[in-house]
Amino acid sequence: MTPTTPARRILVAALAAGALLGTAVVPAVAAPSAHHSVRYGEGARLDYQKAVAVRVLKGVFEQGDTGVVDRFVRPDYIQHNPLAPDGAETLKNLGVGLHQQFPDAAYDIKRVISEGDLVLVHSNVVLTPGSRGSAVFDIFRFQDGKIAEHWDTAQNVPETTANGNDMFSTVSRPQTAAPGPRWLTAYNKKLVTKAFDQLIVQKDVSALDTYWGPEYHQHNPNIADGVAGAKAGLGGYFEAFPQLSVSPKRIIAEGDLVAVHSHYVNAPGERGQAVVDLFRVRNGKIVEHWDVLQDVPATSANDNTMF
Repeated sequence: MTPTTPARRILVAALAAGALLGTAVVPAVAAPSAHHSVRYGEGARLDYQKAVAVRVLKGVFEQGDTGVVDRFVRPDYIQHNPLAPDGAETLKNLGVGLHQQFPDAAYDIKRVISEGDLVLVHSNVVLTPGSRGSAVFDIFRFQDGKIAEHWDTAQNVPETTANGNDMFSTVSRPQTAAPGPRWLTAYNKKLVTKAFDQLIVQKDVSALDTYWGPEYHQHNPNIADGVAGAKAGLGGYFEAFPQLSVSPKRIIAEGDLVAVHSHYVNAPGERGQAVVDLFRVRNGKIVEHWDVLQDVPATSANDNTMF
């Protein structure tokens, strides 16, 4: 059967992305539905951004490939990682240096979501085989089809967790790392935005009874599983830091996954932490949570802050 014009455009965009990105995995475009809120062309663009982010991360940090930076990163690349200056040349030098020092490093990507001009990547970065490595969230902003800006948070993976879950797996069903259909994005983003504001910003643990599902799975290694574990863990945290201030900076959603990038400050005058919280929503309830927390350092190699 001959594709319709919109379908042909999707096919051409997907084939073009595959040819351009070589071995990068290009996620399949979601099948349309009567209430699909993402246009065909928009879906292809989001998939392209995800594929580029994966290709750049694995190319730079696993292979020391400077060519992917030339092809997919703007020369005036803005960096928010406090250890690196701005610019694409810095990214190339970082990749070459890391590959020379850690030739067997693995950027094990667990899940990728994209909304608007942003892509969020959740990964287990292991520099030395056999080590637990780090849990990392990378956020990229795209401009004119290339990566223009980058934020990240990183945290060492502990040996054990309070909940029995690792920092990466999907426990809620269906057990897939892929985001759900995009027509769910707007609803789930609105739900998580309200839930996060009530629970984390306003420090109201009753939000857990309203927005969280009874089978809630926790991946923060210091908090027990379930709603009861979240109540105990967060309740204790709020009591210990009554002047806690949390400022959400950006929210990125796709399907059933919603990420909130925030600045947590436990007490006035502290530099605080850069935190990414990732939530999974199923049937109108939050059923799973992953996060990464990183202290904001006193100095930075760039003037952009971590936010």
